[in-house]
Amino acid sequence: MDDNPSLQRTGPSRRELLAAGLGSALLLGAGPAPEEKRMLTRPIPRTGEQLPAIGLGTWQTFNVGATPKERAPLKDVLKRFLERGGRVIDSSPMYDRAEQVVGELLGELDQSRTPFLASKVWTMGRAEGVQQMTSSVQRMGHGRMDLMQVHNLVDAKTHLATLREWQQAGRIRYVGVTHYQPSSFEQMEKLVRQEALDFVQLPYSIVQRDAEARLLPACADQGVAVLVMSPFEQGGLFEKVRGKPLPPWAAEFDCTSWAQYFLKFILGHPAVTCPIPATSNPKHLDDNLKAGFGRLPDDKMRAKMLKHLGL
Repeated sequence: MDDNPSLQRTGPSRRELLAAGLGSALLLGAGPAPEEKRMLTRPIPRTGEQLPAIGLGTWQTFNVGATPKERAPLKDVLKRFLERGGRVIDSSPMYDRAEQVVGELLGELDQSRTPFLASKVWTMGRAEGVQQMTSSVQRMGHGRMDLMQVHNLVDAKTHLATLREWQQAGRIRYVGVTHYQPSSFEQMEKLVRQEALDFVQLPYSIVQRDAEARLLPACADQGVAVLVMSPFEQGGLFEKVRGKPLPPWAAEFDCTSWAQYFLKFILGHPAVTCPIPATSNPKHLDDNLKAGFGRLPDDKMRAKMLKHLGL
């Protein structure tokens, strides 16, 4: 699952934190990134293809109806995301209408900026998987898909065989697996070491660091790219810093908000390719994207970041 900080029920809103933080006046605009200030990129180990460091999840946030009022903020989010240099957009048939909404809104935008589209297969059986993936490719990608992942390892052996066939036939470019529970990390590690995967999607945050023990090192060893879900713990991290000012030394790694603090901590791990926070709020998107610019914390600074939050 991805994050949706705008759906918090308690604690401070992103708007409140931005207004109180150091970076409220320094958030990115929606225009194209200057040539000298492009978003940081990370390579996909299998191919060397570079991906921008901050992606976009769609869980809950893109599951909306067809009215202009519902879709206007999401169209703005996608427009800003692509203009600022973002590419990775992740969805799933599990997210109800999200794939369709993404596909339709992308069709209304400037086609000169090509997103990196990722979705998932989430069903049992080969025939059912083929049918579901075919629908996803049409709904979200209008016939194309960069990455297809086995969602939560559901019938992984069956679907990975199909995905290999699709990859060889050029129907998809990359193959991966996902799971949202650390209890499944052992199984994911086995697949990483046995299946020559291109991608793994896993939960990782400044407070949920189980992946550091074995799974992230395994991905680094085996040359597997890592997408990070739940970077804000479904908004819970903003509750944790309620009333706390951003430390002044955050400027040492070009951080101007708590959202950037949390995302830059994740990007400070060398095995991470791209966190994918979800949002339907254009201002939150701008804030998230800022984490992909400037310096990142090294190991010493990441330890300081943890200590500052009592972790």
